[in-house]
Amino acid sequence: MKNWGMAINRVVADSLIGRRFRLENSGHRHERKGSRFLTEVRAGLTTFFAMAYIISVNSNILTQSGGTCICSDQENPTCAGNTEYELCLNALRRDFITGTAAIAALSSFCMGLFANMPIALAPGMGLNAYFTYNVVGFRGTGPVPYRLALTAVFIEGFVFVGLSVCGMRQWLARAIPRSIKLASGAGIGLYLSLIGLTYSAGIGAITGDQATPLSLAGCVESEMIDGVCPSGAKMRNPTFWVGLFCGGVFTCLLLMYRVKGAIIAGILLVSIISWPRPTNVTFFPHNPQGDDSFDFFKKVVTFHPIRKTLAAQDWNLGSAGGQFGLAFITFLTSKDQPSPIWWMHLASPLVPSSACPP
Repeated sequence: MKNWGMAINRVVADSLIGRRFRLENSGHRHERKGSRFLTEVRAGLTTFFAMAYIISVNSNILTQSGGTCICSDQENPTCAGNTEYELCLNALRRDFITGTAAIAALSSFCMGLFANMPIALAPGMGLNAYFTYNVVGFRGTGPVPYRLALTAVFIEGFVFVGLSVCGMRQWLARAIPRSIKLASGAGIGLYLSLIGLTYSAGIGAITGDQATPLSLAGCVESEMIDGVCPSGAKMRNPTFWVGLFCGGVFTCLLLMYRVKGAIIAGILLVSIISWPRPTNVTFFPHNPQGDDSFDFFKKVVTFHPIRKTLAAQDWNLGSAGGQFGLAFITFLTSKDQPSPIWWMHLASPLVPSSACPP
């Protein structure tokens, strides 16, 4: 088996592909020692399993913004329990799943082909939460409408490319103190942890309270009173315990023993447990929303075309200049920070020092 693998590595290294990607023994004057074809394949699969959770988490977080779904109930601004609105959110979530997978595949392919860097790219797990909960708000209850915020993100992308091309981004990166660069990683991690503990995109371990910003929860949502769990109902939600032990403790144990794909293994375990419908922890309850999700799930493999989120920008900026400016500046400030690539530079020599100013 070892000789078979070495033979494959030699054949690929001697090919045009090997020279293009500077594999070991390819003859390229800047070949990378230790970079072999099968090694890169294993590393790619490991990276995929480590970040595949983003497909699910990103779509769930963005769906909480309400997207292009319209809630016309004045007495219930979040349309909680509205069957038609919930079905719209189901379709919206599938759009986000398709978009997340497509853009991650395209950007990672471009990173490898044009930059020749072993770095996988995907939507950031921080900016999406900021977009949903701080700008657009839960189900559109924030200061900026979804379509207008999407326009700001679209334009900001071109501005960000311009800053990178002209070198302004490097200058801005040097202006950020080292302490802030280090702290930003912990800050984003804590922010995502908090989201993972909430009801909207997590296991429902915490909720707001009247006296304190956070309170222990874990109750069934139908038993909540004014968004707070009664004392006798806390920690009694079966889905909370499944998420805590199967998604949390189980994943932590795998990470302790350095099992590759530990995060995706925890996600798969929770997913499999939630498949059967006649249980208290099912993801497909016997209601219109559950039936719709289960019908889509039974297709196993399918392609869902993007219908609700494609070209959904609102270009009528004159009537909402203040809202657009707020979204544009905050997105540009949030995105124009070099922390991720700076962390990779600390952990690996593959990222050049020129890309990571001190």
